[in-house]
Amino acid sequence: MRTIALMNQKGGVGKTTTTVNLGAALAELGFTVCLIDLDPQAHLTLNYGFEPTPDTISLYNVLIEERSFLEAIHRIDDRISLVPSSIDLAGAEIELVSLMGRESILKKRIESSGCDFDFILLDCPPSLGLLTINALAAAGEVIIPMLPHFLALQGVGKLLETVALVCKRMNPALKVSGIVLTMFDSQTKLSGEIMKDLQGFVLAAKDQNVPWSGAVIFKSKIRRNIKLAESPSFGEHIIKYEPTSNGAMDYRALAAEVAAMEFPEPPTAKNLQAGVER
Repeated sequence: MRTIALMNQKGGVGKTTTTVNLGAALAELGFTVCLIDLDPQAHLTLNYGFEPTPDTISLYNVLIEERSFLEAIHRIDDRISLVPSSIDLAGAEIELVSLMGRESILKKRIESSGCDFDFILLDCPPSLGLLTINALAAAGEVIIPMLPHFLALQGVGKLLETVALVCKRMNPALKVSGIVLTMFDSQTKLSGEIMKDLQGFVLAAKDQNVPWSGAVIFKSKIRRNIKLAESPSFGEHIIKYEPTSNGAMDYRALAAEVAAMEFPEPPTAKNLQAGVER
């Protein structure tokens, strides 16, 4: 089971869009996927057409009320499951402060559940607070969605400092798998300059003892696409909403790259059937 945190402390970089649609594209490949919404805004939850009620068991109940992680898993379809967020999560960081082992509560809940998915994707809030720290403590990998802008590039440094700190103090196995560029326009000079800077940064880290020494810049770029902006209002991911759009094609390509990091061969028919039955 691969547990991947998608994080960036800047908002509006396509982080939730990437979590939603990468998960859908991985499911289309035959993998079982669990999406965990750590953002109190609950955009990932709403993007899947799931509207929490006061009786819905959400991530808040798991973190604060010690409810079972399995209770909070809601089935979306045969291969996609969701642990929803709620507005209550906005106060969770304050409530977590007084708890012992507050940085690794999510990790403990997941491990004790015995859940079995091919991928768990964690949609982190746009901050570097306790919810994001919990995601990093639980994850084995980090994928960073970012815009091809200089300010976004500068923000990555602070983000990587946080990853390094978590790696050093509580999760030594944590690594940065890669960076995916969103809202990409290959026709602009700025995009090319950002790509060059990123390539230099990644190359310079190859021989260093840092969590991002093996990171890649994904070949798949997520192009600007109006269908990606429209699909959340219909409560659908892009693969279902407009399967032939550029957005769907881009996320399929990204999913293939992510899967190939550990699964160089596509799932067999037997594996596909097992994924459906789980």
